Amino acid sequence: MSFLSAALDRVKPSATIAVTDKARALKAAGRNVIGLGSGEPDFDTPANIKLAAIHAIEAGKTKYTAVDGIPELKEAIIGKFQRENGLTYKPNQIIVGTGGKQVLYNALMATLNPGDEVIIPAPYWVSYPEMVALAGGTPVSVVCTAEFGFKLQASALEAAITPKTKWIILCSPSNPTGAAYKKSELKALTDVLVKHPHVWVMTDDMYEHLVYDDFEFTTPAQIEPSLFNRTLTVNGVSKAYCMTGWRIGYAGGPAELIKAMATIQSQSTSNPSSIAQWAAVEALNGPQDFIPKNNAVFKERRDLVVAMLNQASGINCPRPEGAFYVYPSCAGTIGKTAPSGKVIANDEDFVTELLETEGVAVVQGSAFGLGPAFRISYATKTSDLEDACKRIQRFCGNLR
Repeated sequence: MSFLSAALDRVKPSATIAVTDKARALKAAGRNVIGLGSGEPDFDTPANIKLAAIHAIEAGKTKYTAVDGIPELKEAIIGKFQRENGLTYKPNQIIVGTGGKQVLYNALMATLNPGDEVIIPAPYWVSYPEMVALAGGTPVSVVCTAEFGFKLQASALEAAITPKTKWIILCSPSNPTGAAYKKSELKALTDVLVKHPHVWVMTDDMYEHLVYDDFEFTTPAQIEPSLFNRTLTVNGVSKAYCMTGWRIGYAGGPAELIKAMATIQSQSTSNPSSIAQWAAVEALNGPQDFIPKNNAVFKERRDLVVAMLNQASGINCPRPEGAFYVYPSCAGTIGKTAPSGKVIANDEDFVTELLETEGVAVVQGSAFGLGPAFRISYATKTSDLEDACKRIQRFCGNLR
């Protein structure tokens, strides 16, 4: 009998963390490796936010807080939802967690029973199906191809809903594709959901502010107010505010659900870091002018990466609307032989050979539920991106 829990049979390690760790190990061994696997802005946390954390430490705000967040941060989140999304919440409808991932996980743990189904459009963030499975539910993947911009179509959503469906998870802009739903596209999905009152909506808006080319972000409860009472709107400060390591995520939703999530949190981690919470107050209430400045750099990087990858033999790279990822197809390389003599049978072979041959770390698309493809994070310095794309071009050019 194994000492370990049978729950581990239902979950796989994170592919994005695995490739980042492998790149770090190769760097430590002296290899010249460019890591494009981690979804982490290379910009530093803004100075005013760091200063707020320092002031919190100096003021002795280093004790336990309420499990679900300090009142000041809840008020800042309420203000953000009202100001930017037209959504009105009360404090008992807000929860703060240790990163957006914990908020999502708590919601699933608080609501899923064996046999409950969760619809997850693919390509998806690697953690969604694993969290559903770990919480005892059944992930139902719905493939969304490049033909439709990697976006879920209303007819496919309708076909996936069963009496066992409890949630749908939507992420826009998307990790891993960067695809973002226009108002009309989101409205088509919410029209379907209105007809199925047993289906709840979990929306991951972590990349809300990272959109380009005058794209206008909207979230489901904003598009269809009748869904408000069965929608959990999840967000955080990690991406737009360059605060990945601070680990603050939050959500707004029905009070009963929020209370249940807080119960889960109270018996697992308790409150998020008090210091990080005070930094997040400043992030949400303070100056926002750095966000468009950062976005201008991200847009330049996106355009550079898309252009250079589309010059690589066997690669086709769509241009995403948001986030800081591209999701190119490597279908044109399948069946070819790498310089090592290895025949590339799938996207995992492609990324492995690319890392070994050229020292470029990317994540295979099969980990996100749709291959043959790979994900590149362009949240790194432009010179490294240019170098990496040249290496990818060379690698693809040397395939036979």
